Amino acid sequence: MTTAPPPVRILLCDDHAVVRAGLLALLGSEPDIEVVGEAGSGEEAVALAAKLTPDVVLMDLQLGEGIDGVETTRRIVAGTDGVHVLVLTTYDTDADITRAIEAGATGYLLKAERPEELFAAIRSAAQGRTTLSPPVASRVMARIRTPRPSLTDRERDILGQLSQGLGNRDIARALFISEATVKTHLGRIYDKLGVDTRAGAVSVAKEQRLLP
Repeated sequence: MTTAPPPVRILLCDDHAVVRAGLLALLGSEPDIEVVGEAGSGEEAVALAAKLTPDVVLMDLQLGEGIDGVETTRRIVAGTDGVHVLVLTTYDTDADITRAIEAGATGYLLKAERPEELFAAIRSAAQGRTTLSPPVASRVMARIRTPRPSLTDRERDILGQLSQGLGNRDIARALFISEATVKTHLGRIYDKLGVDTRAGAVSVAKEQRLLP
């Protein structure tokens, strides 16, 4: 007689108790999935992951005070062998997706997905297989197909100063160039990044990993 494989052991990490309770009830309907712990903060999740060694950690990205979901993911993946992190969040910006995947997340799922998709993603994550929500997969593919803007060394220098919150005059002083030259370069940077504000330029540069 063939014995059933052990259930996938899950650790929930979400700072909202109501969300955790909902997930606990939802996952409890699946006989091959077992929730072995709950964490309301990143620090708690890191400690519980080391103690319980679950197969999968369901990780929200925004965790209130303390470390966020990305840093929590990084610490869990680096410190606990065999534990896979499946991001479950409402956030699907390029920056969030990139940071989570670079931190070691096995999958990235949106909370709007159907329960069946969540169950399937959990089982895939437990085996180390990557699962992405369709909208997330589309964004990842779009980024791969779209080459990053090509900036000159001087434009990168100015963009770096811009990310530190410096104004044109301070940038000019730091780089030993005139304010007029700074404005000219900023115009070219805006055109290449498809933005029209300083904040927009910094945001896109971070998403496109154009900043160190």
